Amino acid sequence: MPSVRYLATLHGHTEQEAVEVEDSGNGHLVLTLNGKRHEVDARALEHGAVSLLVDAHVYDVEFDDVGQEVQVLVRGDVFCVDVADERSLRLRAGATPLKVEGRVILTAPMPGKVVRVLVKQGQAVEEGQGLVVVEAMKMENELKSPKAGTVTEVFAREGLAVEANAKLLTVE
Repeated sequence: MPSVRYLATLHGHTEQEAVEVEDSGNGHLVLTLNGKRHEVDARALEHGAVSLLVDAHVYDVEFDDVGQEVQVLVRGDVFCVDVADERSLRLRAGATPLKVEGRVILTAPMPGKVVRVLVKQGQAVEEGQGLVVVEAMKMENELKSPKAGTVTEVFAREGLAVEANAKLLTVE
């Protein structure tokens, strides 16, 4: 699977760090941080914790989402980190999907798999209503309608593997 780029900001700092994540499957990741590659093996533990083997060092890590930040507990220290993928950054910047004469074509923000299609062709939707759930990098992303309208085309199917920018559905 191709790598996904994130920008991470540690609470209290102004600079963002670019992090590229490549999922090799079976909990094996390759992270590139500040130009340096790190081999990571991740295993889920009880209560939502994760055991990470990073460059031969073991870390038991707990995560807690707090708004747009993630609180990360590592070796007794808590770090607040804002982590944003390209889709989140576009949404924060107020970017909208491609609009063509009133039509909005919803596309996949990154490669992944369609987990659920929440609407049918011909269905009326409200702005902000969930339309499709796409799993990428072991995270589910609910893609929402950018406007009120009617679903005129549905390309997505549950279980379908999609590439970045693949058409999922159209709202008019």
